[in-house]
Amino acid sequence: MQDAENSIKQGNYKNIKIAEGSAYSTGPCEPSIVVNPTNTDNIVAGSVLDNYHYSFDGGLTWKTNTLTSQFGVYGDPCLIAATDGDFYYLHLANPEGMAFSSSKFLNQIVMQSSQDGGKTWANAIGIGKNEPKQQDKEWAVSDPKMGKIYVTWTEFDKYGSSNTKHKSRIRFASSKDKGKTFSQAITISNLEGDAKDDDKTTEGAVPAVDLDGNIFVAWAYNDKIYFDKSKDHGETWLSEDKMIANQLEGWTQDIPGVGRCNGMPITVVDISKSEYKNTIYVNWTDQRNGVDNTDVFLIKSSDKGETWSIPIKVNQDKTKSHQFFTWMSVDAVTGYIYIVYYDRSRYAQLNASQKRKTDVVLAVSKDGGASFTNEIISKKPFIPNSSIFFGDYNNISAYDGVIRPIWTRYEDGKLSVWTAIIDFNK
Repeated sequence: MQDAENSIKQGNYKNIKIAEGSAYSTGPCEPSIVVNPTNTDNIVAGSVLDNYHYSFDGGLTWKTNTLTSQFGVYGDPCLIAATDGDFYYLHLANPEGMAFSSSKFLNQIVMQSSQDGGKTWANAIGIGKNEPKQQDKEWAVSDPKMGKIYVTWTEFDKYGSSNTKHKSRIRFASSKDKGKTFSQAITISNLEGDAKDDDKTTEGAVPAVDLDGNIFVAWAYNDKIYFDKSKDHGETWLSEDKMIANQLEGWTQDIPGVGRCNGMPITVVDISKSEYKNTIYVNWTDQRNGVDNTDVFLIKSSDKGETWSIPIKVNQDKTKSHQFFTWMSVDAVTGYIYIVYYDRSRYAQLNASQKRKTDVVLAVSKDGGASFTNEIISKKPFIPNSSIFFGDYNNISAYDGVIRPIWTRYEDGKLSVWTAIIDFNK
């Protein structure tokens, strides 16, 4: 174990298994979760490949079903909730059910809605169809005042291609009618990346909206993080994207035991009434301290993205170890920042296989990101297997002191997704 200086506190939160797959199957993994702002006992989640999960008792018990749509369902689940309690589930398309062998695979982003707490989902709406190009890695946000839905994602000329003529770009679309229809997609990134799904690909666009209706989005490309914004609900954007941080060693990161790992940025705005309201936060991981020492970082802007703070290291350990798969939520009532990530700091001095032991940590800031406390929220560590697809992210949702992280765990040849019951208002 680590010395006392580098140890991290073990929390005592109830861990709940939401779903588990059969041995060596694909999924569940890559989970997304959201708390209903009108009823915090109602929580909805999604996981690869086509699962949806819902709870009406604060996450203590769950029901799981399979999501279907006329456009197919092929992972990258993104769950968001509007202020009226409606839920939206975004995912990738697989209309012919043939995945990469189909010319229509990933031909659009798909969104489905639920008005009954996640029990049933309405017919799918297609977003950004632009055949034969492929649409991938989407995320969305609901405007807290106007109810508009904004979606950003990566468009590939041809996914995974090494042909230098094939490029990638960040796309955007919006809905003014609660997801019944969407605007024609536009490109908002100035720089095009390659199509390899690697460091020089433009990826990781997560939109955020402030209390004035401004839209902000950041993404990773070529060892840097870029930022764009719109003051008119997505009609126009900056004439030139702003580079706001370096991401040393890029967004694709080698983590022992994990087949692939990305450190793409997460963008969130504080929409509370706290002293930090309208502050923009961007959270990511990189390897500026060495390829064997991945860390979690945060920057912020209090002037709508004009200027940015220097990066703050969120994980407090002083070890040479990996902290990865970060995600962030800012409580819309309190303004507190919650960041979840995997952590290996307790095992840095162990042998090679034991160094892969992985905890789940929650970092909390109550002072606008100036400082963080870090606590292990998983009951016991696990050791992932690089031959098993582990997904590309975890997730967390926070509302009025109800904090629900969600993560993937690997044990006994099985993947499972878990949450922790964290209630800071009780």
